[in-house]
Amino acid sequence: MADMAGKVVVVTGGGSGMGRAAALAFAREGARVMVADIGGATAEATAAMIREAGGEARSVAVDVSQADQVEAMIAATMAAWGRLDCAFNNAGINIEHGPLVECSEEEWERVLAVNLKGVWLCMRAEIPRMVASGGGRIVNNASIVGLRGSRNTPAYVASKHGIVGLTRAAALEYGQAGIRVNAVCPGAIKTQMYLDREGDDPANNARIAAANVLNRLGSPEDVAGAVLWLCSDATSFVTGHCLVVDGGETV
Repeated sequence: MADMAGKVVVVTGGGSGMGRAAALAFAREGARVMVADIGGATAEATAAMIREAGGEARSVAVDVSQADQVEAMIAATMAAWGRLDCAFNNAGINIEHGPLVECSEEEWERVLAVNLKGVWLCMRAEIPRMVASGGGRIVNNASIVGLRGSRNTPAYVASKHGIVGLTRAAALEYGQAGIRVNAVCPGAIKTQMYLDREGDDPANNARIAAANVLNRLGSPEDVAGAVLWLCSDATSFVTGHCLVVDGGETV
């Protein structure tokens, strides 16, 4: 699908869900993968899965809302392999579930710090390394709620709209340096975050799935395939794009 042989990739939030699926997909295509997650053990579990399959991977614990930890993540990648070709800035949280006026200041600040500031910090560390090596590919994880509204998650919706705007701004600024910056906008994907929010009741899953034309929940692998495609040479003329991966829900 995508020849990533010899490429060096960083995946944040790589310890589970879409991040893990993407890290495994990159490795299957020959990439060397730095798996990053706030949970160092989960990041290492993904890296071990890659190594057990014959790939090359390392792991690092990182809170993407902390600039020093993000810089250390990229420095560790450069120390290991001497370059950075691709990044999937995927780490994100959603801890608030209620109307806007019930969102606490602490919830607002934490969600924006991880989801939006974290993507900015990652790109700020990644882009200079990519510029130095002649270019690169970045994919940020937004959401379909970065393109439309949604009730009862105001901080999450705001953060995902911010990622869409930040992606477009970076694409404009660094295209001539050979860096393509795109985003994926997933719909209802059955990850741990989904299960924490919705549970795993078959009737509720069916109700949510019925909102899209394919009538199923998405899988982490569905998103991983889109990320891999956006980082491949097949999309060499695509930048600043927000690719919807939602089974047709927004149609």
